[in-house]
Amino acid sequence: MESSLCLRRLCLNLERDCELRTLKVARMGVWDASGRPWLCEGGCGLVEYRRLSHSLRSMTDRLYQICRLLCCPMLKAMIRWCQIEAGQVNTGASVAVEGVLVESKGAKQKVELKATKLTLIGGTDPASFPIQKKKLTREYLRSVAHLRPRTNTFGAVARVRTALAYATHQFFREQGFVWVASPIITASDCEGAGEQFCVTTLIPSSHEDTKTPVSQVPTTKDGLIDWSQDFFGKPAFLTVSGQLNGETYATALCDIYTFGPTFRAENSNTTRHLAEFWMIEPELAFADLKDDMACATAYLQYVVRYVLDNCMEDLEFFNQWVEKGIITRLTNVVEKPFVHVTYTEAVELLQKSKKKFEFPVKWGADLQSEHERYLTEVAFSGNPVIVTDYPKEIKAFYMRQNEDEKTVAAMDILVPRVGELIGGSQREERLEVLERRIEELGLSKESYWWYLDLRRYGSVPHAGFGLGFERLVQFSTGIENIRDVIPFPRTPNSAEF
Repeated sequence: MESSLCLRRLCLNLERDCELRTLKVARMGVWDASGRPWLCEGGCGLVEYRRLSHSLRSMTDRLYQICRLLCCPMLKAMIRWCQIEAGQVNTGASVAVEGVLVESKGAKQKVELKATKLTLIGGTDPASFPIQKKKLTREYLRSVAHLRPRTNTFGAVARVRTALAYATHQFFREQGFVWVASPIITASDCEGAGEQFCVTTLIPSSHEDTKTPVSQVPTTKDGLIDWSQDFFGKPAFLTVSGQLNGETYATALCDIYTFGPTFRAENSNTTRHLAEFWMIEPELAFADLKDDMACATAYLQYVVRYVLDNCMEDLEFFNQWVEKGIITRLTNVVEKPFVHVTYTEAVELLQKSKKKFEFPVKWGADLQSEHERYLTEVAFSGNPVIVTDYPKEIKAFYMRQNEDEKTVAAMDILVPRVGELIGGSQREERLEVLERRIEELGLSKESYWWYLDLRRYGSVPHAGFGLGFERLVQFSTGIENIRDVIPFPRTPNSAEF
């Protein structure tokens, strides 16, 4: 299952008078593995196919995929290996195959590739190549993350991830949103949780010498770190969110979105957390929580529909090898209505279920993954669920307080298998209320002076949400561990590659 090979280059020249209507092309464009487009001219019927190979037998599967894409939906390529010295090609090698596309006499394909030449481009040592033709665990493949894209699973994940990223930009573009590049380095803590990576030049930054005496860190007379001597003149961190910066542009341009990397120094080793991950964060001006939920629902259905329409071959692979029923689950998100419940109603429902949860259910406590999945998978039979009006004590300072002064205008979208996929809220646009909330949480108003200015000068009601892109990829592929849906995962004690 894991023995997939990476397409390197395909040169396709076809006869203009080919009897197969779908092959009558004089010019055809394809992509190589590096992402560079190139064109090939029609001519003599010669096919040159270059790729990295795990085995000769598996090559027919990849040729089938290429010919299917370039020629017709039911086309299958077959190679006659009688003229090939198979012993020269080992697992992991890259090869070029030349031959002629001819009409097939078989019942399950229209043409086949009659191979005439195989050239070994780059060989390997079969004894030391890390990805052998046997079942390999995902945990092992993380230790060879530089080679795991060559497997079927990770190749399929990469394609679905690409499709989701494309669909994200396409959705917001169609809706008139402006993309904003939010900064990676910040002096603010959007979530107020304090779980940030510090960015500093006070510690010598040479990779050659990691032995840094503490005495080299500049300090004040009181023995504290002298941040005034740091690069930015004060403490700076890797951002946990682009939301606050996004709000500045939303109050000027109405509807915007950010899409970029974020970081969180949370010492967590669960299957749902990464230290480095990507976030999609739209902000809508002149909008309330209902508008926010409508936008989040439309976005999620749009990108899932795009994957269903454009990545069915990969989804069928995931359905066979990763999660049975994934296509049905994704289709339900597109077709089924989203259920709306308040946090209070959700807690009551969980308490009445009499199910024994690992984490107790009580009003005022945050919902855990097991609670979220029970709601969407069991209580509401696979329908996506939107939970609103959470207690303010478990939510961020910027969320708008409801009239009861106990809850905030927040919402989470829960989906089967993942739980929380999207979290959003109406933002607090009232200056006095926001300042009071910052003080209650012990945060520094000086650090948020520019954020408060948005309320001080022409404040407007606005709302937004955040979606962890890797969780979306998890949801769309059925992959259980989030470390397997990002090319190079960053987690506690792991920063290789």
